[in-house]
Amino acid sequence: MAEPSTPPKRWAQPSLRRRLLAFLLIPVGLLLVLDALLTYGVALAYSNRVHDRDLSDNALSLAQMLRKGSIEGHLSRQARFLLEYDPEGPSYFSVDSQRHGRLADNAQFNQIAPPAADGPPVLYKSTLGAHTLRAATISIHPDAEPTDTLTVTVAETLGDRRRRAREILLMAVPLQTLLLLGVLSLVWFGVNYGLRVLQPLTARLAAREQEITPIGEADVPQEILPLTRTIDALFARLRDALALQERFIADAAHQLRTPLAGLSLHVERALADDSPQNLRDALTHMRQLTLRTARTSAQLLALTRAQSPLATPTRHAPVDLARLVPEAVSLRVPEALAAGIDLGYQGVQGPLRVMGDAASLHELLDNLVDNALRYAGRGSNVTVSLAPLPGGGARLRVEDDGPGVPDEWLARLGERFFRVPGSAEAGTGLGLAIVQRIAERHGARVHYRRAAQHGLSVDVHFPPAAVS
Repeated sequence: MAEPSTPPKRWAQPSLRRRLLAFLLIPVGLLLVLDALLTYGVALAYSNRVHDRDLSDNALSLAQMLRKGSIEGHLSRQARFLLEYDPEGPSYFSVDSQRHGRLADNAQFNQIAPPAADGPPVLYKSTLGAHTLRAATISIHPDAEPTDTLTVTVAETLGDRRRRAREILLMAVPLQTLLLLGVLSLVWFGVNYGLRVLQPLTARLAAREQEITPIGEADVPQEILPLTRTIDALFARLRDALALQERFIADAAHQLRTPLAGLSLHVERALADDSPQNLRDALTHMRQLTLRTARTSAQLLALTRAQSPLATPTRHAPVDLARLVPEAVSLRVPEALAAGIDLGYQGVQGPLRVMGDAASLHELLDNLVDNALRYAGRGSNVTVSLAPLPGGGARLRVEDDGPGVPDEWLARLGERFFRVPGSAEAGTGLGLAIVQRIAERHGARVHYRRAAQHGLSVDVHFPPAAVS
């Protein structure tokens, strides 16, 4: 026993709301991360600029102090205290005299060549072991020895700069997060509110039972108009299919009622009188009625298939009529001989291709030949010919020299169930209707006219095959 199928979970179903929110929330989250990185970068640049300015000011202040002091191969206590003391963290320094050499330092860090005397401080990056330093160096001429040159270098680590940048980031991120949360709330509300416009349409569709009229476009948002138009087109095809189904049922009931009633009558006749002659006569009539019923059913199904809007579209391919037509005609020769009709073919040299479905074209030709064999009469001639059209394409003609069709009825040939008044032959009136529908599917035109020998001539003009 098959287990009942479980409905899909809600989260497994595609959701327009989740899709919209994902497309909005994910970029906003990435924007928050990017904004934090940019804020930290800006804060670090600002902190570097402030610290560079302070570092330059420190180097310049120390240089001015040393300019006015006396230089005797060492620094005074006051100058050394100012160099070594830094309330914001560890700092490094060195003082070099061109004449006396190095006067003082507290670390051996990398330095650049001394800049020009009495110029502005020069800032550069330096290293002390594995640590990166930021240094400022300046050169001056001391007042006590104007011929000497003092080079003062002050350096500091980058920890305080980064700490200040983190502090700025920690102050900015909460505010930006609150702002983005407010934006996300508005987005959430906007998406939910915007999707409410679909509720009237959904309710109207849900209230339908068997109605398949168009949805309409009065209150349909522009964004889903392509979807509703596609649904309307599907409804139109479905209406056509239902109408075709109803027409098929009505046609079948109309066409099959008479032969079925005849079958029932002959069965009752055989049951009432079981003499051999009566049974044989009843069985003969029953056989004819059965063949008529089978033919009518087959033609009804063929016509329905040919005009069904829901039929799977057949992919057309190049078909060589110069090969298909004579093969199809040859299959009907035994039937023509049995009916006392001369069936012939007149073709062309070389291939003659059209775009189409070989099976459908074969059915089209079969119905044309069948119509000619049925109504031309014994002793007549039926000729199937094939010729190219002047502007491209092909002309298929089926012509007979039978009694033909009066001019006033030619325009009605191809209508469903139409039979020429006064025709003695039994038929369904569906053969030429099938031809008409198959020709329409191939972009071909069907022409009816009286033949030169008072018979009927049916021409099918096919458009030229597309050149690839």
